[in-house]
Amino acid sequence: MTPAAAPVAVITGTTHGIGTVTSFGLARAGYTVVMLCRNAPAGARLAQRIMQEVSGSDVRVVGCDLAALASVHAAVRELRARFPRIDRLINNAGIVSTRRRTSVDGFELTFATNHLGPFLLTRLLLPSLAPGARIVNVSSRVHYRGRLDLDSVVDARAAYSSVAAYSRSKLANVLDTFTLARDLEGSDITVNCLHPGVVATHLLPGWLNLLRPLFRRNILTPEQGARTSLYLALDERAGALHGQYLDEHQQIQPAAASARDRLLQEQLLARSTRWTGLDQAGA
Repeated sequence: MTPAAAPVAVITGTTHGIGTVTSFGLARAGYTVVMLCRNAPAGARLAQRIMQEVSGSDVRVVGCDLAALASVHAAVRELRARFPRIDRLINNAGIVSTRRRTSVDGFELTFATNHLGPFLLTRLLLPSLAPGARIVNVSSRVHYRGRLDLDSVVDARAAYSSVAAYSRSKLANVLDTFTLARDLEGSDITVNCLHPGVVATHLLPGWLNLLRPLFRRNILTPEQGARTSLYLALDERAGALHGQYLDEHQQIQPAAASARDRLLQEQLLARSTRWTGLDQAGA
């Protein structure tokens, strides 16, 4: 008999921090790990490292810049051709910019990378998700501070704060998780989001200092920060979760009131659909 193909896990943001740890965990669990990387050479080096350290593992790299909609479309075409069945989709990538920058498509860069890219990637991959697939969105507790303020995403004259921009993008992650959960209700595909904890990463040294008094917790290692992502992706008990927000201890928590606002969810969905071109025929 031909052996069954390994399940496939697609993950973004793998070359640093919790993304690297999560990729290792998926490989150890027997998944073919497909890493979507803006820096493809760094991704290739990590893939080689994982395959050297995890016996029998299979790790692939697909180039993808989440801040560029054309790049997301290209990555999805490649994924569809190479991996017609996807069992896990982990939207892990995230950035924070100290100054206002604009994506190639004209959107504020933090929002484009942290929300619009993953939004488009997820919607385009939905037809490829296998029965029982799980979508995991890495958000942050900082979403409690977020204001939706969508007009400033395309207004280059709008005042800019790195904290506000990051908080807005993380609020968008939670809002979109809840919207998608409703859309998937009745299917056997689940979607959940999480706060990984305040993790010592490459994002920005001063950023962690800003978050330290907000969270009043010790800074976590990447290994600790990846626990909830791996729990939602791999644990049998997590298969029963849908439309939930979990903390760094794998516990369900109430999301911010704004994240549970149905009107805000619909506003974000409408704007994101238009901005990514998903409202156009043939998108």
